[in-house]
Amino acid sequence: MKQPTILVVDDEPAIHRFLKPSLTAEGYLVIQAMNGTTALALAASERPDAIVLDLGLPDIDGKRVIERLRRTSDVPIVVLSARDREAEKVQALDLGADDYVEKPFGIGELMARLRAALRHRQPAAPGLLKSGDLSLDLEARIVRNGAHTVKLTRREFDLLAILLRHAGRVVTHKHLLHEVWGKANEADTQYLRVYIGHLRQKLEDDPAAPTRILTEAGVGYRLV
Repeated sequence: MKQPTILVVDDEPAIHRFLKPSLTAEGYLVIQAMNGTTALALAASERPDAIVLDLGLPDIDGKRVIERLRRTSDVPIVVLSARDREAEKVQALDLGADDYVEKPFGIGELMARLRAALRHRQPAAPGLLKSGDLSLDLEARIVRNGAHTVKLTRREFDLLAILLRHAGRVVTHKHLLHEVWGKANEADTQYLRVYIGHLRQKLEDDPAAPTRILTEAGVGYRLV
């Protein structure tokens, strides 16, 4: 079985010295870039299976790198950055990043996000979305939570389908609102919060302390 190749893009040598052996120990092949120009060239020539990308690069802002990559590629991108402003996270995700991990970071968290991003790009059975014991049949519009069938409204079903397509990854408020309610409602986060509450009531063991649909404060939601 081919080892997945990970392109690590960061201008800090210490990050490369730390990440390369950690990723190698997990079974990945690692290629490295210190700036955005090299990263774009390597992404085109080496076709990595995923990219770990810093936003603060010396030549091209990381968000522009994401934007340019997404013109031709759907390679999974996990942003790794010291920028902790919510607006930065949201913009990177809306431009097409799969996930966002803040520096300083734990290697366990980064590996988990990377695995989730790689799983997301693997083809699933046609018409069926699954995460753990939760499954959604797109054609029959049936949702099962373990052995139980869950009754959802049309909006709830569509919202859950998007979260399942991106299982393990954070999905921004803007993306969820745009996909379910249309462009005119992209700013109505209170409306989205109500429907997330409905899903939690129907899917969580304790809706007041959710463990399946998690809130990413100021950014969006993640289904785990």
